[in-house]
Amino acid sequence: MQVLALQKNLLSQGVSGLSVAFDLPTQIGYDSDHELAEGEVGKVGVAIDSIEDMERLFAGIKLEDVSTSMTINASGFILLAFYVALAKQQGADLKKITGTIQNDILKEYAARGTYIYPPKASMRIITDIFEWCSKDLPKWNTISISGYHIREAGSTAVQEIAFTLSNGKAYVKAALEKGLDINVFGKRLSFFFNAHNNLFEEVAKFRAARRMWASIMKELGATDEKAMMLRFHTQTGGSTLTAQQPLNNVSRVTIQTLAAVLGGTQSLHTNGYDEALSLPTEEAARIALRTQQVVAFESGVAETVDPLAGSYFVESLTNEVEQKALDLINKIDAMGGSVAAIETGFMQDEIARSAYEYQRNIESGEKIIVGVNKFTIDKEAPIPAFKIDDSIRQIQIDKLNKLKSERDNSKATKCLESIAIAAKDGINLMPFVINAVEAKCTLGEIADVLRKEFGEYK
Repeated sequence: MQVLALQKNLLSQGVSGLSVAFDLPTQIGYDSDHELAEGEVGKVGVAIDSIEDMERLFAGIKLEDVSTSMTINASGFILLAFYVALAKQQGADLKKITGTIQNDILKEYAARGTYIYPPKASMRIITDIFEWCSKDLPKWNTISISGYHIREAGSTAVQEIAFTLSNGKAYVKAALEKGLDINVFGKRLSFFFNAHNNLFEEVAKFRAARRMWASIMKELGATDEKAMMLRFHTQTGGSTLTAQQPLNNVSRVTIQTLAAVLGGTQSLHTNGYDEALSLPTEEAARIALRTQQVVAFESGVAETVDPLAGSYFVESLTNEVEQKALDLINKIDAMGGSVAAIETGFMQDEIARSAYEYQRNIESGEKIIVGVNKFTIDKEAPIPAFKIDDSIRQIQIDKLNKLKSERDNSKATKCLESIAIAAKDGINLMPFVINAVEAKCTLGEIADVLRKEFGEYK
C-alpha cells in the first residue's frame, strides 16, 4: 500500500503525527463496490471499507506511539470505531491513544458537501462521540472545528473565523444540552484553520480567534482555563496553490507556514508544491516537511510566544478582524445560531459572494497571482504527478467479497440490527458501531443502517 509506505517514510524523517485523508466514497459512507464509488476509489485519499483496510493502513505502526489526525466528518464515527478496534487488537491502552477526528458536519452543509444525514441527526452522532470519548478515549480530540474548508470554498479571513467559531458554539450548546461538562469536553475541542498568503492578515486572524474563543467559552459557562483555550491545527492553503509554475508554491507554503507559527498554531500541515496537479509525490511531501523543519529549527520564530505582539499594525489589525468577525457572529446568533444560518443559506451565500469577488479581482488584474495573471512563461517543464491506478477499485471489491464470505454473517447482521435499535432509542451509538466493525461489518453497511433510521439530507 503506497500510503503505508509514505507514512513510514515520514515517521522515519522526523514526523511525530500522521494526517490521513479519505477518498470520497469513504467520506460519504459508501463501500468501494457501490455504483456511486466508480471512478473515485482512492483518488483524493485512502479507501477504508472495513477493519481490514485500517489494519493494512497502519501495519507495523503502534497506535500508542503516534498521534493521528483523520479528516473525516459524516462517516467519522465509523472511522473512529475502526481506529479504536485496531488499537484494541494491538493491546493498546485506550487511555493513552491520542489524535483528532475532524467530525465537523456543519461546515459540510455550508461549504463542502460531503454530508449524509440531516443536520439534527448528524449533531446527535457528534455529541455521542463527545460523550463516549470523554469516558473511554480521554486524550482523543473529539472534533476539529474546521474553518479550512470554509476558506477553501472562497470565504474571507474574517468569515473563516466568524463561521467557524459560530459552528463551535453550536457544538458546545448541543453538548451542554446532552448534560456534558463543558470543563471536560471543552479541553478536547480543537480547531482547524487555513493559512493564506497575506502574512499579517493571517497572523491577526489567528490572534483574534484565540481571544474570541476564550470569551465565547467563558460566556457558555467554562471556568477551567484549559477549556477556554483555542487549540488549533493549521494547514497551508490548498486553493492558493497554482498548477502554473508549481515550484512557486514552495514560496507560498513557506509564507503560510510562518503566518501559522507567528499566529500561535499548535500543529501544522504543509502542502506539497504539486498538489494543484495531483496528490503529493514523495519528493513534494518531503520538501513540505523540510519547510516546517527549517521554520522550526532555523528561523527562530518558534522560540517566542506571540512574537508580533505589541506591533501597532498587528494589534490594530487584530482588533479590526475581531470586531468584524464578532459582528458576523452576532448576526448569526440573531438568526438562531449556525444550524439556522445554514438552513436559510446565509453562510453559503456569504461564501459564494466572497469567492466571486476574489475571482473577479484576479480576472481584472486587481489581484496579482504570480505565474497566473502576471509573470507568466510560455513553456513550462513537466512536473511528475502522483497517479492513482483505477484498478484499485477492483482490488477493494475483491477484498470486500472475501471479507463477507469469510466473516460470521449472522453475527454481523445482529450487530447492524443493534445499531438500528440504538438509533431509535436515543442510546449512544459508539459502543454498537465498535462492536459492528469488530464483527467485520463494512463502512457502507453501517452508514446504510443509519440512512434508513435518519434519512439522507438533500
